[in-house]
Amino acid sequence: MSRQEFEARFPDDDACARYLAERRWPDGFVCPACGGRKGWALDRGRPTWECAACRRQTSVTAGTIMHRSHLPLKTWFLAAHSVATHSNGISALQLQGQLGIGSYKTAWLLLHKLRRAMVDPGRSLLQTLVEIDETEMPYRSKNDPADRKKGGRSPVGKIFIVGAVELSEDRQPRRIRLAQIPDGASKTLHGFIGRAVEPGAHIITDGWLGYENPPANTHEAKIVTGRRAHEILRWVHRVFSNLKTWAKGVYHGLRKAHVQRYLDEFVFRWNRRRHTRIAFDRLLGIGLDLGPATYRDFVDHRA
Repeated sequence: MSRQEFEARFPDDDACARYLAERRWPDGFVCPACGGRKGWALDRGRPTWECAACRRQTSVTAGTIMHRSHLPLKTWFLAAHSVATHSNGISALQLQGQLGIGSYKTAWLLLHKLRRAMVDPGRSLLQTLVEIDETEMPYRSKNDPADRKKGGRSPVGKIFIVGAVELSEDRQPRRIRLAQIPDGASKTLHGFIGRAVEPGAHIITDGWLGYENPPANTHEAKIVTGRRAHEILRWVHRVFSNLKTWAKGVYHGLRKAHVQRYLDEFVFRWNRRRHTRIAFDRLLGIGLDLGPATYRDFVDHRA
């Protein structure tokens, strides 16, 4: 959806509210408290319905990622459109400037709420044939400059990441998964496989012992000796290369505290790289089904 199409579809807050109401209650209002289907709209700043049975009042954003937000709905929709359709993503500082958001903290929280909506709790696992490997990349600390001089001993630590790529019958990449991991131990890698890959799927890895004997999958180990890893596991290393370029180009490196959120964003973009027109609707659709989360929830990693 182009920006022109977006403006025609969502010219104001009222249009955004109608969209949310239609997505939340496609067959008409349903009270989240008692399940009642009769109610009436109230004359409020943000569209609100009152249940005829229990008298509970419910706004169109209640219980969603927009719960109790003071930002206009049009700002939320513009942010979701920018996140979903921009080819490389957008930083909180860029979003603050483009949308005229009052503070960096507000823009940061808005982006993290949208990133949370990039993971569908009901998404299916990777199937049939899956490449898996690990990589490492540097992370920025709070006081690191965005662009460090090359050479010398870097003060920046490392984050460890495991990735999986679902392959088609002709060995072309389809969906991916990425996760930050503490180590390459068997317990860690088998746990990732269990969360990301469908039981019975065939997995292909390098010769690392941590992958041996996965509980629910057949396994093929390709020994890397004498060859580069990207020659053996082509697609998962293509994903790693793109991830590192993206992280450096958009965010000047990732900070350790919220690495998984950025990995989830990259996965969302990769998996919808050929379906950008529906990415906006999918992002808001998932967000409507997620419970609310506060700034402190994100800082303390409760969300």
